[in-house]
Amino acid sequence: GAAGRRATFLEIDDELWETEPEYPFPGLSTHAYLWSAPGGNVLFYNTTHEFELDRMAELGGVAHHYLSHQDEIAPSLQAIKERFGSTLHAHATEADLVAEVAPVDDAFADRHITATGIDVIPTPGHTPGSTCFLAPVSGRKFLFTGDTIYVDPDGHWRAGYIPGVSDRAQLAATLANLATLQPDVVVSSAFTGDAGGTELGDPTWA
Repeated sequence: GAAGRRATFLEIDDELWETEPEYPFPGLSTHAYLWSAPGGNVLFYNTTHEFELDRMAELGGVAHHYLSHQDEIAPSLQAIKERFGSTLHAHATEADLVAEVAPVDDAFADRHITATGIDVIPTPGHTPGSTCFLAPVSGRKFLFTGDTIYVDPDGHWRAGYIPGVSDRAQLAATLANLATLQPDVVVSSAFTGDAGGTELGDPTWA
């Protein structure tokens, strides 16, 4: 039944599931998120856990796969595409890197709103092609920020600035842009605390 299927992922919302964590670096965790969107499931970020593909299949597969930045490139992109026939979306700046492991179907460059209501927002700075996604999950606004911004173990917001890799000026402009949004929940891909999702309360997002 539906309850049994939902139990395979961590259900963090009626329409959103979180994959099991991966640990690319000590103290750093990553997840991918599957949204049961109208018209087909949407996968944000990436997972290299092969067993997660079976779990995704139980939940209806993957229609669209959105990458937030180049750090999510892995052979699993091709495995997901082959298994589900999913459409792979990545920023044009990093599409060539993605294409080394899986063909990119949608190499976007500009901000736009998809047919499923996702506001695709290029947010360069952490990497040149970093992108955030504002999605209407269960009637609330979920902002998927990749590694552009996250909460540290002490509860402080941090920008994903890596010396020698990130562009400080671009990232500052991106943060100013994100401050104009009004999300209800922020979901980063990599994080150093207990969870990737943060419910926004009284303190204003801006």
